[in-house]
Amino acid sequence: AEARLRRNPSAVHDLKAVLEFRRAHAHTRKTDLLVDIAGPLAVHAKYTRDEILIGLGRWELDQRPRFTEGVLHLADQKVDAFFVTLHKTEDGYSPTTMYEDYAISDRLFHWQSQSTTSADSPTGQRYIHHRKEGYTPLLFVREHKYLPGGLASPYAFLGPAHYMSHEGSRPMSVTWQLETPMPARLLTRVARGQTA
Repeated sequence: AEARLRRNPSAVHDLKAVLEFRRAHAHTRKTDLLVDIAGPLAVHAKYTRDEILIGLGRWELDQRPRFTEGVLHLADQKVDAFFVTLHKTEDGYSPTTMYEDYAISDRLFHWQSQSTTSADSPTGQRYIHHRKEGYTPLLFVREHKYLPGGLASPYAFLGPAHYMSHEGSRPMSVTWQLETPMPARLLTRVARGQTA
């Protein structure tokens, strides 16, 4: 499908026009873009995984490396992108990936690292000392893996976060402080104990 689209310049032009219209008329109020860190991605807007990977420069039309994990480490950009699904089901996730992730408040988010990440590992140390190492953690959160119609659910971009504290190891339970508070409508959907 992509190859056929590339051979049709008028279809590409129309698709760009539709995307620009959707962006201009989105119902989600977005904060300023973080171009240096997150490319064209706007805080509190919703994106598919593919849109996020394109926005972060991980994917291009002719180059799409495989990505299925919940953490994307972009060393050249000094970014760690965390992809969080809040309501996990046993048929969609293995026991080692049933992490407890939830909003504590409009500015604090509890997140569990991958089950193999210890606090003293290079990855754990990068999370803890991200400011000193020049890294920016980015949080992308969705309620469920799939929408009722079977399509993949989009992620809400919560923006950059800063390490506050952690407990445990393998996985690490990390408390992140968001740079931009979550709006109430989003907070009620991602707080602990909320169900859809």
